[in-house]
Amino acid sequence: MSQPYVAIQVPMMPRDTNRHGTIFGGVLLSYIDLAGAITAQRELQLRGGNPKASFVTVAINRVEFKKPVLVGDVVRFETSVTRVGRTSVTVHIEVHAERGTETIHVTSAEGVFVGVDLSTPERKPVELFPA
Repeated sequence: MSQPYVAIQVPMMPRDTNRHGTIFGGVLLSYIDLAGAITAQRELQLRGGNPKASFVTVAINRVEFKKPVLVGDVVRFETSVTRVGRTSVTVHIEVHAERGTETIHVTSAEGVFVGVDLSTPERKPVELFPA
């Protein structure tokens, strides 16, 4: 597993709430997806991988919300790369809400991202690190 990396840190705003006054799970899922993709692209660049590879999401696994997120919380998406395959990168994402001096573990997830060449109409997977 790679060293932890804070991919995103976002303050939660009133527009992101549901009727109960807490943040929609879908808002957090979109940030989980974004944090994972940022991390996959960063890993590719750090390792000198294929510059034509752009990442698309294949799966977001094992998301279980443990605590609610409130308006005003600053939510941190901390990531680490757990696997690099021929065409994919698997990223573990930890989500924490900072509420004043308290830090609350909200959820964790695993994202799988595949490198594709967006310049081709097929957008087929490409090798991340050609031999």
